[in-house]
Amino acid sequence: MPTLQPFAQNIWTALAPHSFIGLHVGTRMTVIRLSSGKLVLHSPIPLSSELRAAIDALGPVAHIVCPNLFHHMYAAEAAAAYPQAMLHGPAALQRKRKDLRFGAVLTDQPHPDWYDDLELLTIEGCMLGETIFYHRATRTLIACDLVENFHQSPHWLTRNYLRLGGVLGRVGWHPLLRIAYRDRKRARACVERVLAWPFERVALAHGELLTENAHAAVREGLAWL
Repeated sequence: MPTLQPFAQNIWTALAPHSFIGLHVGTRMTVIRLSSGKLVLHSPIPLSSELRAAIDALGPVAHIVCPNLFHHMYAAEAAAAYPQAMLHGPAALQRKRKDLRFGAVLTDQPHPDWYDDLELLTIEGCMLGETIFYHRATRTLIACDLVENFHQSPHWLTRNYLRLGGVLGRVGWHPLLRIAYRDRKRARACVERVLAWPFERVALAHGELLTENAHAAVREGLAWL
């Protein structure tokens, strides 16, 4: 059962099981408490009663974020749990998920509620259409599919998929997934802007959180680009 874990000051994460084309990759939500006390749910996961109670104890949920075109599976559940919250997603996702009631288009421009806390940057040239978040106060990068960080996997197929891709036990992006980057030059320019942020830790969706040498690990993990 997913539980809320502290990651940095005013940032928490919760990990849930999730499969993608038969691979056990898991998925992680990040909860950010803004200076105002309002909460942002980044890449929501299934909300058990226990997880929801833990979130509610932190403050009022004001924003729910689908940061790219693929991390939207549990957005409807989160929106139903918090109908007062504004749902954010890329324009392409809003065309894809017409069943969801989005309140704002996610772009590089921070929402006024986030302006004092978060910087945003969209990775162009990539089919994922992800917007990366940077929490200035704690030097924390918040992303879903920028990189993955699997130290191991108990699932045979997943473990061998990672091993054959050369990403088991290291930060990176599987070679089979690199096809998502249609314009590597544009994407690389965006990644360089991400790397200009002095982040010291990374909350990501798949694999272990990055807490040591995070900046160098992300740079090395994206060197192929």
